[in-house]
Formats: sequence, C-alpha cells, structure tokens
Amino acid sequence: MGLVVQKYGGSSVADAEGIKRVAKRIVEAKRNGHQVVAVVSAMGDTTDELIDLAEQVSPIPAGRELDMLLTAGERISMALLAMAIKNLGHNAQSFTGSQAGVITDSVHNKARIIDVTPGRIKASVDEGNIAIVAGFQGVSQDTKDITTLGRGGSDTTAVALAAALDAEVCEIYTDVDGVFTADPRVVTKAQKIDWISFEDMLELAASGSKVLLHRCVEYARRYNIPIHVRSSFSGLRGTWVSSEPTKQGDKQVEQALISGVAHDTSEAKVTVVGVPDKPGEAASIFRTIADAEINIDMVVQNVSAASTGLTDISFTLPKTEGRKAIDALEKNKGTIGFDSLRYDDQIGKISLVGAGMKTNPGVTADFFTALSDAGVNIELISTSEIRISVVTRKDDVPGAVRAVHSAFGLDSDSDEAVVYGGTGR
Repeated sequence: MGLVVQKYGGSSVADAEGIKRVAKRIVEAKRNGHQVVAVVSAMGDTTDELIDLAEQVSPIPAGRELDMLLTAGERISMALLAMAIKNLGHNAQSFTGSQAGVITDSVHNKARIIDVTPGRIKASVDEGNIAIVAGFQGVSQDTKDITTLGRGGSDTTAVALAAALDAEVCEIYTDVDGVFTADPRVVTKAQKIDWISFEDMLELAASGSKVLLHRCVEYARRYNIPIHVRSSFSGLRGTWVSSEPTKQGDKQVEQALISGVAHDTSEAKVTVVGVPDKPGEAASIFRTIADAEINIDMVVQNVSAASTGLTDISFTLPKTEGRKAIDALEKNKGTIGFDSLRYDDQIGKISLVGAGMKTNPGVTADFFTALSDAGVNIELISTSEIRISVVTRKDDVPGAVRAVHSAFGLDSDSDEAVVYGGTGR
C-alpha cells in the first residue's frame, strides 16, 4: 500500500467528537497498510471568529500579524487530532505549514505556494508515524514570515503535499458525499458525480462550486494527482477527479454531456462608462486593475456609439476587491479618460459546464430557453469550449439554477442529496 494524503475541513473537525471521528478514519487507513499524511483546517468557524476579533482590535489589521493570528486555528486542530490518534494507540506527529516545508511567496493573506520540501514529513511517516499538517499556511521564501494561502488554502496544501510526496491519491473530506451536479443546498435533487475530469472540475470551481477550490484542482492537474472528494460523515464512495475515467466495479465511468450547474453570488460588477473607443484604453483599465493585484472574471465591451466615439466596459470581480478596484480606477481617471464608474454588488453568476457541449450545438439554445422560461434576465455572457456563464440579478440565482438543472435532465429520481454539515468546507 502506498502513501495517501487526507484533508479534513473545518466542519469535519468542528468539535471534540468530530476530531475523534476523524482520528478513527485516519487510523483505519493506517491499519489498511497505508502511510498517512493528514491535512487539517481550523475547527468549525474558528478562522472567521479570529478575523472578527482582529477587526475589533484594529479596523485594518496588518497583513503579517493577521497571518500570525489566523494560523493559530489550524495549529489547534492539528495538535488535538494528534492527541486523539495517540489515544487510539498509534503514533502521530503534528507539523505547522512551515515545518512541513510549504514555501510561499511574500503576499500576506493570499500567498501562493512556490515549492514544498517535505523532508520532515517523509522522515516521520517512514518511521511509522501518522503526520498531521496544518493546512492553509506556509512560510515566505524571502522574508521567512508566516503566510496564509487564502480561502480553500487547506485543499491546496493537501494537493501540494500529495505531489511532493508522490502520493497515490489526495482524499478531500468534507460535509457532502462528493461533487454534485449543483449545490445540494440549492438543488435538493442534485446528483453525485462518480467521476469528473480535471478540466470540467476546474470550470466548475472557477464558476462558484465550493466543494473544491480552483487553485487546488489546478495544482492536481499540473502534477496529475487524483483527488477523491468524499464525506467524513459517511463511508460512501465519493467523486474521483482525475485525468482518466475511473472504474466503479466492472462499469467504466464515462464523461457526461453536462457535468453540472454552478453558481456564484460573491462577485460584483464594475462598469467603466464613457471610455474612448481607441487602441490602448482597455489595456490602461486592466493594467490599473492588475497593478492593484485584483483578479477579474468576466469582461464585456459595448459597441461604440457612433456620435460620441465612446463605449462602456464592464467586468466582474470578487466583492471583497470592489472598493480597491474603484479607488484604483478613480486615481487613474485622468490618464484613462473615462466619464464615470458604476458599481453593482447585487449580481449572481450561473454557469453550465460540460465537455459534451463542444459537439452538441443545441446546448446553448436550451440553456437560454431555460433561463427565459424561468423569467431570468441576462446582463453579461461569457463562454469557453466547455462552459457557458451568465450574470443576472442575485435574487434570480436560486430559481435559475434549478431551472437549468431540470432542463438538462440532471435532477435525481432517488433520495435527495445529503448535507451533513453547514458550510460545505
């Protein structure tokens, strides 16, 4: 048996009973002959509570000190889990991200992993120990300061360690039984997907599916690390994410026409009004946004008005970056030459994802017909070979997701999807 990396989210280790349940699952894998490395998130809502506490002390906490504070959550989880495993008669050692060799850039609160040097982890498991690693954190290559990886950072930690340790699989344990055709909290008849390709999962993750984060899937695809998404609250087989289809019993799992419907209500829309329609203007706008270290999603430019020679450019971005984007653009208003800015944070994005749509021309028509029948008005449209995304009003999102899910025959005829925890992380 080879080495497996298991990641447990905050809902899985939310309390003492959860930690003991996770310890039993890890020990079971060890008894089955595997070497085990477990990556843990902070307990329950600990990270959010620490952020709230920091903001009570300081309206704008310093990035370095906020990272130092937030990493305490995972350190609590890893130590308690190691204690629980030892209580079951197995040796366990806990490691912070820096002790595990997770090396990052110097950006606080959303650092990116540069390298993983897991010498201490490998030595520990070779000695027969179970290694418990604090997710979500690392150490800056340049400053040697503690850093955090942003939301979903524990998933990325787990996949990065799996790649560095040449693991057989990276198991992501959460509070649902796998990846579903839609968020089971919105679509109760969503179906669990047995296998999904890295490409489709990347599109779903980028479109708002929260069960796996985009960076985690991107890392897994780069190093070809199979991911098994499953629940820590049940023993059911979950969803395999890999480059090649897996087998379920004697049945080959095939690529579906449509993998699923994702939605995202965490974005806002910025419209730059009255932009001169000439070469270089769009470049100036998006260079300003890039210099502010803001990631954007969808971009639409209107047709130029013949009488004025001006156009409008709209783009979406995370709500948390909205104020920064507006401030950066206003600061460069004279250089860019636009008239005004509009900001709208009451939007939502609905995305249909599936590799099969490349060879099925009716998919686009069916998608827009379903939205029309549901009375949903479309504000922006973006497409790729395997994805169609639209922006609409935030209040219309739940109904739109259910309508599209039903229109493409994705509703389950059997039991409703089970959500064991409350957050999906």
